[in-house]
Amino acid sequence: MITYVDAETKSRRTSGVIPLHGEAGFAGMRKAGNLTARALDLLVEHVKPGVTTASLDRIAYEFARDHGAVPATLFYKGYRHSICTSINHVVCHGIPDERPLREGDIVNIDLTLIVDGWYGDSSRMYAVGEIGRKAERLIEVTYDCLAAGIAVARPGNTTGDIGHAIQTLAEAERTSVVRDFVGHGLGQLFHDEPNILHFGTPGTGVMLKPGMIFTIEPMINLGRPDVKILPDGWTAVTRDRTLSAQCEHSIGITETGCEIFTASPQGLFNPLSARR
Repeated sequence: MITYVDAETKSRRTSGVIPLHGEAGFAGMRKAGNLTARALDLLVEHVKPGVTTASLDRIAYEFARDHGAVPATLFYKGYRHSICTSINHVVCHGIPDERPLREGDIVNIDLTLIVDGWYGDSSRMYAVGEIGRKAERLIEVTYDCLAAGIAVARPGNTTGDIGHAIQTLAEAERTSVVRDFVGHGLGQLFHDEPNILHFGTPGTGVMLKPGMIFTIEPMINLGRPDVKILPDGWTAVTRDRTLSAQCEHSIGITETGCEIFTASPQGLFNPLSARR
């Protein structure tokens, strides 16, 4: 059974209980989402061959510190970094390290900044120098999948409509949708109700209502959807070693559609369109 409650009455995640936020919540998310997007914009000029993901992590941390924000992943369940850096066949939760990026790599950078108690969560793809056509096509499909999910995120539709839109587009392009990880509600909690599956059946799942805030973050593989977790307990990779890509926005359901909180101020969210 699904219950919708005023977000101000909810202090922890409770299964089936979905918070509805008012204008104060949307204002808080705009501020947090904008700062996260600005940090990801800043990283664009630094992602290039020879740069380490550890150095990108330091840049993100310093940006957060200088702007009065806290990276949500820092010490989250023992994680010791400000960003996740997922390269090539890494699906998500890749850990920054001192290995240099190489020409032709693709990397997803996932960042969540806490600003005045609100969580702005976003990730996007970065191309390291010139990338191959397969990688370019995968990124294009992944961004199209996110756009398809956002396009149906409006009152009266369901979470299943979002998943179906993403799955239909991905599979029409002969790619696959990762099932193991999902989008999620957020606001003053890092992870809240509801879960947002990136596959599904129209009309199923949770009804979307104004005031709901959540992420849509499809992970799309060139090969099969199967993933495995490496011994570090965090890094998820494709089992068949094919490329994977992901992009993510935090959004809020409005009376007529949705608002994207993590849009890039500089128009750099999609690396391919930004290059053209």
